[in-house]
Amino acid sequence: MAVQTPTDTLAAGRVLIVDDEKPLAQMVETYLLRAGFETVQAHTGIDAVHEARRFSPDVVILDLGLPELDGLEVCRQVRAFSDCYILMLTARGSEEDKITGLTMGADDYITKPFGIRELVTRVRAVMRRPRITVTGPGTDAPLIIGDLVIDPSAHTVRVGGGAVDITPTEFDLLLALALRPGRVCSRRELVTEVWDTTWVGDERIVDVHIGNLRRKLGTDARGRGLIDTVRGVGYRLGQV
Repeated sequence: MAVQTPTDTLAAGRVLIVDDEKPLAQMVETYLLRAGFETVQAHTGIDAVHEARRFSPDVVILDLGLPELDGLEVCRQVRAFSDCYILMLTARGSEEDKITGLTMGADDYITKPFGIRELVTRVRAVMRRPRITVTGPGTDAPLIIGDLVIDPSAHTVRVGGGAVDITPTEFDLLLALALRPGRVCSRRELVTEVWDTTWVGDERIVDVHIGNLRRKLGTDARGRGLIDTVRGVGYRLGQV
């Protein structure tokens, strides 16, 4: 599929649009081009994985209902080689489908039917937000909390010496908690810092990503989970 480039402007980012409804994909592409993004379309699951490798997008807009490979399998395969943001499109209303998609490595979801302008706003918000960085003297050094080692410069996480494979959003959530040792962060604080102040989705998305992190991080040397829930308040990195 040919790359579409905005006219007379520096591209704001690279977006792969994956949907088997070609008129919808074309409409989304038109609005993204107007917003200054460089775009590529794919209409099957196999083509989506191919274009994700070839085009190296910053963001993938991914429909779940695809021929050949469904969106969940595309998400799983793309996550094996890319840390791009993945925004799922789904006509399915059940919470289980959304949770499954987030568990497979998607960063956010939007349910069909949706407003094209809202979708473009979500993409802009993703591109506008820098990855969380540590500021101050000596902050390039890894953060060490018990068995957990977070390296902001290398964007890596290790537990007990072993590498942990986490998504970009999971990394940002973990780092947001690690930068506030012992302090409880509310869902709203985490949404504002990790997703952007303009994010308009369900704050429970934080719970899903925290659940993924807990599963991937496992327990420390004393058998304790690394992220605590403070009921009615939010989350904090467990005390060492």
